[in-house]
Amino acid sequence: MRKFIRRFLPSHEAVHSNRWLAPFANTLLHPRLWHLNRHSAAGAVAAGLFCGLIPGPFQMLGAALWCLVFRVNLPLALATTLYTNPLTIVPLYIAAFGIGQFVLGSGVEFIAPPAYDFRNPAGWMQAMSTWTYGLGKPLLVGLILLATMLAVVGYFTVKAAWRWHLIRNWRARRPRAGEDSTQAK
Repeated sequence: MRKFIRRFLPSHEAVHSNRWLAPFANTLLHPRLWHLNRHSAAGAVAAGLFCGLIPGPFQMLGAALWCLVFRVNLPLALATTLYTNPLTIVPLYIAAFGIGQFVLGSGVEFIAPPAYDFRNPAGWMQAMSTWTYGLGKPLLVGLILLATMLAVVGYFTVKAAWRWHLIRNWRARRPRAGEDSTQAK
């Protein structure tokens, strides 16, 4: 599992040699931010899933801050935030609004989101933010609850998948180890 994930992550040396990151070298080059194990991967996925629902361009910044505080894998957390994009953000926000409306029992009417305008993405972003602010408190509460649920599910899913992968590898090695000992006699 570790080899599969490492193929997509930048190396520690690549970050160290980047001149733009030199002022932050002491903070960003902490070994725990780049180490990949079951705990750092699970924490990074949780950070990415939680921060992926932060509105606007602050998703990766939020994930990076989370990683600095909790010392989990930084590249994996940043990559995980990419689950939100122009195609997925509207359904996620609709789900968050529904959760918030259910929890608060609010009577705020749901208004359909603006259609994506390929000719004017900046105008669409402005229309999208106006739509988001119009939904108010149910959306805010729903976003926090949905982000928390996604983070918890992601954390435990990575932990379980990593454990399953280890157990499968142990079991695959066990018969080979038994064959080697019988051949030695």
